Amino acid sequence: MLRGADVHFAYGPGQAGLHGVSLDVGRGGLVGVLGPNGSGKTTLLRLLGGLLTPASGRITIDGRDVAHMTRRELARRIAIVPQETRLSFEYSVLEVVLMGRFPHLGPFELESPDDVTIARDALAATGTLALADRPYQTLSGGEKQRVIIAGALAQATDLMLLDEPTAALDPGYQIEIAALLRRVSADRGVTMVVATHDLNFAAGLCRDLLLLREGRVLASGPTAEALTRESVRALYDVEADVTFHQGAGHLTVVPLRRLRGTE
Repeated sequence: MLRGADVHFAYGPGQAGLHGVSLDVGRGGLVGVLGPNGSGKTTLLRLLGGLLTPASGRITIDGRDVAHMTRRELARRIAIVPQETRLSFEYSVLEVVLMGRFPHLGPFELESPDDVTIARDALAATGTLALADRPYQTLSGGEKQRVIIAGALAQATDLMLLDEPTAALDPGYQIEIAALLRRVSADRGVTMVVATHDLNFAAGLCRDLLLLREGRVLASGPTAEALTRESVRALYDVEADVTFHQGAGHLTVVPLRRLRGTE
């Protein structure tokens, strides 16, 4: 469904970018992109979403080059959940979620009762329907993130790109967001690519991983195969214990020490 083939990109001469990155995400897939800060995770998401254009290589959806799709076409196929959403005006929660319906409206067309129903269904799916009339800015960090995900659901796309969806959230909200994304993936068949530096979040959520360092792929494949002591060492210069946790039901990563000679 979503494919990146030998993608190269740089913001400028000598600046960090991506170097020959390839990935394949099947329909309904749930792929995590892991890497330290500056590894190219956000850049890759922007390329996949058509916000940036590769210097070489191709990004395709169902075989169609993203570079040849209009903004409206892309918005009907891809929903993007950024690290942080700041709004200039005091919108209600329902108004924020209704923004997800814009790609489906014609010029000067207002939201219909059907659009409102879709938005309210998305709020219900994320457990935020009771917040519909609240000002968005009054919400907690976890509530805001669930509302933004509701907006992505209201967009009615089959592909969702999420950039650090649990950044700055406490452990309780991290568990909540992970459970929400698993449910959306299972119930709605939404294909997801999740960029994160949280190894345990990725291990508990994602079926496949792509590991990036300095814009290059270190490893990729099923989570149980890609996430190892060796790959964590190569990715973060950290010795870690990577084991299957019976209670959690997935791999867990416990950092032990930073390797000597690293900055």
